Amino acid sequence: MYLKHLTISGFKSFAKKGELEFSAPITSIVGPNGSGKSNVAESFRFVLGEQSVKGMRAKKGADLIFNGSDSTSRGNRASVSITLDNTKRVFPMDFDEIILERTVHRDGQNDYQINNSKVRLKDVQELLSAANIGPTGHHIISQGEADRILSASAKERREMIEDALGLKVFQYKKVDAEKKLKKTRENIERVQSLRREVAPHLKFLERQVKKIERAVLLREELTTVYSEYLKREDTYIAHHSDRLRLEREEPSSKIEVLKEQLVEAKKVLADSEDGEKGNEVVALEEKISAVRTLRQTLLRKSGQIEGQVSFLQRRIAQAHDKSTKESEAPVPMVEVKKILQVVESSVEKAVKSDDVSQLQRALSDVMHTLKKFVQGASGLVVVNTDTEEKELVALEKELHSSEKEITAVEEQETKLTGQYEELKRSIESESQESREAEREVFRIVGEQRECENIVARIDGELGVLERDRNEFKRELQEAVSLIGSGASKYFSFEIVTDGKVVNNKTIAEEPREQQRERRRSLEKMKIRLEELGGANSDIEKEYKEVKERDEFLVHEIADLETSVEKLEELITELAAQLNEQFVAGIDKIGAEFNRFFALMFGGGEAKLLRVKPKIRKKKTDDDLGTEIEEDDEEDENIEEGVELDVKLPNKRVRGLDMLSGGERALTSIALIFAMSQINPPLFIILDETDAALDEANSRRYGDMIEALAEKSQLILITHNRETMSRAGILYGVTMGGDGISKLLSVKFDEAVAVAK
Repeated sequence: MYLKHLTISGFKSFAKKGELEFSAPITSIVGPNGSGKSNVAESFRFVLGEQSVKGMRAKKGADLIFNGSDSTSRGNRASVSITLDNTKRVFPMDFDEIILERTVHRDGQNDYQINNSKVRLKDVQELLSAANIGPTGHHIISQGEADRILSASAKERREMIEDALGLKVFQYKKVDAEKKLKKTRENIERVQSLRREVAPHLKFLERQVKKIERAVLLREELTTVYSEYLKREDTYIAHHSDRLRLEREEPSSKIEVLKEQLVEAKKVLADSEDGEKGNEVVALEEKISAVRTLRQTLLRKSGQIEGQVSFLQRRIAQAHDKSTKESEAPVPMVEVKKILQVVESSVEKAVKSDDVSQLQRALSDVMHTLKKFVQGASGLVVVNTDTEEKELVALEKELHSSEKEITAVEEQETKLTGQYEELKRSIESESQESREAEREVFRIVGEQRECENIVARIDGELGVLERDRNEFKRELQEAVSLIGSGASKYFSFEIVTDGKVVNNKTIAEEPREQQRERRRSLEKMKIRLEELGGANSDIEKEYKEVKERDEFLVHEIADLETSVEKLEELITELAAQLNEQFVAGIDKIGAEFNRFFALMFGGGEAKLLRVKPKIRKKKTDDDLGTEIEEDDEEDENIEEGVELDVKLPNKRVRGLDMLSGGERALTSIALIFAMSQINPPLFIILDETDAALDEANSRRYGDMIEALAEKSQLILITHNRETMSRAGILYGVTMGGDGISKLLSVKFDEAVAVAK
């Protein structure tokens, strides 16, 4: 016996604890109407996990608790426990005996226990499903439910038969897989929604990062170009500066010697007879020397001013070039849409009005709005160079003034030189003997002038180099600001041409125009780098984080899609197994149903038919516009249902609708017993299924019960004497004036022994 014991406490009319022991294959529960017999069957449903309160003849959970009577107060809780034998390990637990208990409280809360350990309802259902037991199904037929299997739809009848065949576990797995599939698809949609949300920001960051990457590559290229330029410039300036200083030393030293000789010659000239002309020569020499010194000073100053003017012109040109490029950038579409909405709103208001003055005002507002928009869009790319331009104008004025001074000094020098030559020719025309001192002075002055010209030329070249050196220093500072400390390492950079390292001499002898071309290329690269902007570690970090999140979401979607495929395969496999076993099982049940039907009716024929539910389709009449019903059509995607086809003996009656109440009862009993024969449950509870049977059919019913008891344990709630006679234990349920159900028991074997 798998069912050993049932304990009821506070459940419905069982206010006090009642116990039922099931030690016989057939146990009958009898009693007058209203005594609470059916509450025993409902207690089985309750403890096995029934969730439909209506199925236990109640409106809410509190209605299952004893509600009190005139002499007894109501209870606060109801509990039912059932003891099952598990020595054959029918249930997946390593216990010889399993005790299930369910308790409901007045607030509607339910507690479940297995062997005194608190569990979930799901745990109870999984445990019972292993033995094909549940709160509903063919093994628990409550009062009035015997006819339910006949009045059920084809789909519902299929579910009952699947339950009887023990296919509930496949149904649970299939339903669970379908829930998981639905949730997985919802998760896919949610993850895809997250990807759609982050996609625009990710694209923006990708563009920014690509811009930064281009800037990094350009900066690396600029570092190489800068290093070569600075190396060449520094080498050129250093080489030629050293060369010119060396060339300047000899004429400078000679000038000092000539100065001393000139002093001596002038002294001799002063002591000569013609002192007046000698003094005039000396005065002219001093004036010419002063003018030349002034000219050299002005040339150096002019060279410095030219360098500053060139630097400012280049900066202003770069700024205007950048402004021109930025002004070509498109206006954002969002701004255009905004201004379009404003203009449309103003025009619509003016059009709706008949007032000409309001139309004029609207047109004026539109013009003002458009002008303001254009000015705002243009203002985004204006580069302010006012300060540089003012400084450039001032320097150009100063340079112009300096050039005028140089021209005036050169004219004065030319004039003095002419006077000096005139005086020289006058003195040379005199006698050789009397003018030896003058000729010496003229010789010294001539050599001195030649050396001074050489020194002036060298100083001019040194001035240009000094200007280039200042420009080089500014360029080096700018390089440090653009490419960092790497710019200061240009001196160790090796220039390689055609696979050979270029030496310093080759660099120094290179035409200057090539270096100027490098300078122009360098300026273009700097403008491009400025347009791209510098590195931004925050954007790179954010892009990395957003990219990693997007890759994670892609991986999640791939995993979820794999899960969807596996779940779909599982559902298909479960459906195939379910259908295969259902088809095999329904043939067996159909054979047993025909046998029991013939036994109950003394002949006849009964069949179980697998049918496809038909769908009535409609179409619209094009002429009349009304819907016309077409013939029913089968849908291949819908599961098959089960229909009954019965033929009574000696009657031309076919179909369930033509059966009488008793015939329907016999048919439903035959089908219930047939289902129980194919996959016998551990126990079957029948609540007054024999109520509509006459005496002859009751005997047949009793014979079938005894045959059924060989495979399943039976608990029968009955009024039928024939049914009672087949039981091994008889429980009587009585109810006194206090409204409480009480149990009395009789074991027929013991009663017979006592009677003898």
